Amino acid sequence: MPQNQNTNPNGNLNQTSFSPNQNTPVYENQNLGQQFQNNNNVQGAYGQYDNRSIGVSPRPNGLGPGVNATNIKQNFARNQVQSNPIRNQQQQKPQQQQRGGKIDKNSREYLERLSAADLRKEVINTEIEIQKKLIESEKYYREGVSTIKDLISPSSVKITTGSIELGTKIVRTFFVLTYPRVISSGWLEGVVNADIPLDLSIFIYPRDSSEVLKELKNKVGKIQASLQLNAEKGQARDPALETAYRDVEGLRDAIQQGVEKFYRVGVYITIYADTPEQLEKYSQGVEGLMSQQNIIMKRAALQMDDGFISSLPILKDDLGVINNMNTSPLSACFPFVSSELSSNDGVLYGINRHNTSLIIFDRFGLENANSLVFATSGAGKSYAVKLEILRSLMVGVSVIVIDPEQEYKVLADTLGGAYVNLSLNSPNRINPFDLPKPLPGETAADILRSAVVDLIGLMNLMLGKLNPSEESIMERAIQESYAKRDINENSDLGEVVVPTMTDLVEILNGIVGGEDLAQRLYKYTEGTFAGLFNQRSNINIDNNFIVFNIRDLQDTLRPIAMYMLLKFVWSEVRSSLKKRILAIDEAWIMMQYEDSAKFLFGLVKRARKYYLGVTTITQDVGDFLNSPFGKPIVTNAAMKLLLKQSSAAIDLVGDTFALTGGEKQVLLQSDVGQGIFFAGSRHVAIEIIAFPTEHKIITTNPKDILDNQVNE
Repeated sequence: MPQNQNTNPNGNLNQTSFSPNQNTPVYENQNLGQQFQNNNNVQGAYGQYDNRSIGVSPRPNGLGPGVNATNIKQNFARNQVQSNPIRNQQQQKPQQQQRGGKIDKNSREYLERLSAADLRKEVINTEIEIQKKLIESEKYYREGVSTIKDLISPSSVKITTGSIELGTKIVRTFFVLTYPRVISSGWLEGVVNADIPLDLSIFIYPRDSSEVLKELKNKVGKIQASLQLNAEKGQARDPALETAYRDVEGLRDAIQQGVEKFYRVGVYITIYADTPEQLEKYSQGVEGLMSQQNIIMKRAALQMDDGFISSLPILKDDLGVINNMNTSPLSACFPFVSSELSSNDGVLYGINRHNTSLIIFDRFGLENANSLVFATSGAGKSYAVKLEILRSLMVGVSVIVIDPEQEYKVLADTLGGAYVNLSLNSPNRINPFDLPKPLPGETAADILRSAVVDLIGLMNLMLGKLNPSEESIMERAIQESYAKRDINENSDLGEVVVPTMTDLVEILNGIVGGEDLAQRLYKYTEGTFAGLFNQRSNINIDNNFIVFNIRDLQDTLRPIAMYMLLKFVWSEVRSSLKKRILAIDEAWIMMQYEDSAKFLFGLVKRARKYYLGVTTITQDVGDFLNSPFGKPIVTNAAMKLLLKQSSAAIDLVGDTFALTGGEKQVLLQSDVGQGIFFAGSRHVAIEIIAFPTEHKIITTNPKDILDNQVNE
């Protein structure tokens, strides 16, 4: 078949020809448009088109950029037109060519009659048709697919004047309107650490220093003119105007020297609540925290939608409330403040988990030296206390430990301390009637009165709670027991011989109504527990490190023994004033009984006067804090160490220590030896780390102990 050469003036369509072998038109073009990505077959004017083989361009000029003659010949003509009915001309010619008296556009005859321009138009129309159908298919596809926006969007949004209701949450946005002349570093720390769900956004727009210098120059000129005018009028000096002049001049110098830069800053806070009442409570809390620092914060009334968008992490400031600020105050806006507890004195407690700095602190430099350690079993509370004891002994602090589980024996033996085993079979005895030596200003009457009160508390533990009548009889019997040994208000308490439990029983038997009490004391004087409570003290505590072990005592005797030990230790502490630490492990045992808990609280409350720091250690947080004296003991501890907590106790711990939601998560997710360290009003996340030699001495991990024995 002869070829028809046609050249388009635009240079797009170069050649149109028919191949006698393929019986299909061939289109050559040097530019074919953008190739479709969707693998879809679209039925067009010339039959079925495979969009993988033909390019489509929205440009009307020619066939579009990128048309290639080879692609047209091999793909368009061969693959697409072959699928039409004209593929077999001899068999289907009558049906193809005549349809209602018109030539079929899909027939060969129709294509042969077209000029190059008409053929180009037909191709463009087909391309447009294909593109429309592909867009329609894409539209149908996307209507059935959930996007990320669909997944994160709330079920409903209601915008009001003062808030936005997002599903079940109520949202309110605040913006900082004005700042004081001087702002302190970390002024946002209070808001960030508050137990309020919120989003904080800070938009910072740098400004050109040259433009700022021009503005400041004009500002200085106006202030100077005002000052000069006031002086000419003879008016009194204006301190505010003079301060502004100094500030502007100082800022000009700093910017000129490159020390400072200038910015426009917008600070937005968006809070979330479940109820309107809770939203108002949170709002007052945020506004109160800001007003304490003379920072005026306003609610984004009538712009809550803009405020909410400005608080989203999409870098879009629709609120646009900004203030001028230079580098120094801008740096104070950094909301995350990492406290450091490092000093020249004290001992190393651990590593700051925020910035890996050392936590070195002297507990005796606080308002009181008392400490509190709360943790679950196996979280490392005894390990942390033993590490503190080891390091405190190195700086000259004396240590006394009440050890219910024999965890401190290796430490005492290694350091040459005194390890006192208190049990029914041991020779060590403590007389509950012992009296301390009087301090300057104290009288024998004061000491005797205090001893009687303590002994009545001990009797409540030994005999069960005494009723008022029994308590009166017991008080009289104790006083007469001391009087029997010629101990009265005028005695020299340093030279007396104190009574024993046997003396008390004899007195009770001689008092009307005291026989029953004497019978109840029988097991402690002549019965099963006789050897432990009715002999004179024979313990020498002339050592800087003393450990009292009560592991071998029955559970019923442990509270009594701990009470007696604390009374004995207290007498020694009062007698000689020096820096001491008293560590009470498993303190929850004493908190089970009112009298022992009351005695422990009194000890904690008075310890500061005698240079004593009481360390209270417990794993049963509920038993400890549910006691009437639990929270008062917490209040009187200036230093606290909270290690890993259980989910059952975290709310109680959080309420007691005013922890934020983030701090609760820290305690729930902490590993062994990790937690939060409180020292006065400051607190940091801590990790307890011991040196290898220290670890070898203080560990109670069975695996580590076996490894040490093998290595030895």
